[in-house]
Amino acid sequence: MMSGKTVQAYKKHIRRRILFILILTLLLSAMGLLSLASGSADIGLPDILRLLKGEGSGFVYQIVWNIRLPRIIGAVLSGASLAVSGATVQSLLRNPLASPYTLGISGAAAFGASFAIVALGAGSDYTGSNDLAMIHNPSAVTLSAFAWSLAGAGVILLLSRYRGATPEIIILSGIIVSSLAGAGISAMQYFADNVQLASIVFWSFGDLGRASWDNLLIILLIFIPSLIFFWRHVWTYKAMQSGDEHARSLGVRVQGARLSGMVCAALLTAVVVSFYGVIAFVGLVVPHIIRRIIGNDEPFLLPASAVFGGFFLLLSDTLARTVISPVVLPVGILTSFVGAPLFLFLLIRGFAGRKNRA
Repeated sequence: MMSGKTVQAYKKHIRRRILFILILTLLLSAMGLLSLASGSADIGLPDILRLLKGEGSGFVYQIVWNIRLPRIIGAVLSGASLAVSGATVQSLLRNPLASPYTLGISGAAAFGASFAIVALGAGSDYTGSNDLAMIHNPSAVTLSAFAWSLAGAGVILLLSRYRGATPEIIILSGIIVSSLAGAGISAMQYFADNVQLASIVFWSFGDLGRASWDNLLIILLIFIPSLIFFWRHVWTYKAMQSGDEHARSLGVRVQGARLSGMVCAALLTAVVVSFYGVIAFVGLVVPHIIRRIIGNDEPFLLPASAVFGGFFLLLSDTLARTVISPVVLPVGILTSFVGAPLFLFLLIRGFAGRKNRA
């Protein structure tokens, strides 16, 4: 039995993590208001408050309701989806370098988009300099990207099931899928004309400017069941952190849990990437940061990663819209610029910590 001091210490441990998640939620809410009042159009918080009272102009309504609000919600949902998927994959594989991006799921989606643009004729019909990179059939591109991302995840799962779903096999399978997807994209670019090539490049940039109420509803319909699924299995993932043998001794069906978790993470990533393009490093960096703060405690790691992932991507997108306004940068460029050095810093800190412990 646990002593009174142990119980008090555990309760304090729980309160600190709940407080941390609440602080992240407040930061996300504040960031949402700031982002709603940021942009090339001169609309501030007073205009938004008047709009909430029913006193705003039609111009303010169109900008806020049809452009900024879907983009903000899209950033929060996408960031949360990618971060939760990354945290889950890292827990399942016990590998801090694992994420849907590094496993090739995002690359498979990029190939699917390239395939639709070149082979299915979904690229731009325009040749003017301002319209060179527009995609005239985004539905075909989205469906193709979604189908190929699921196909990439299916290849990983089939290979891992054939050889046994060990973390090493799944990582190696992801490297194979990434290489095949990269080769496929290069082939599509080789056979594309100038307009199609510009369309491929345009889509490959992660861009939340494509957010609309329709695709937000689809993402939400995938996100909520996925989050519930992950939460129901959170103690299973926690048990697997101590190794497969330890998890089996506790009654966990390791291979089934790993495969089902990977399928759900792949589906969640696929729906985001198929709508908004490749947004790198969110699923890799965000779980790393959260783990350094609260540790490998899955019951708190997953919700904290979801909230911080939404905050991180919303902050990145707000900077992308305002840093060189009125030009709007694709958010995927900014997350790569921020995520790469941040991840390098975390790696260096990790190496230094292990060296000091040695």
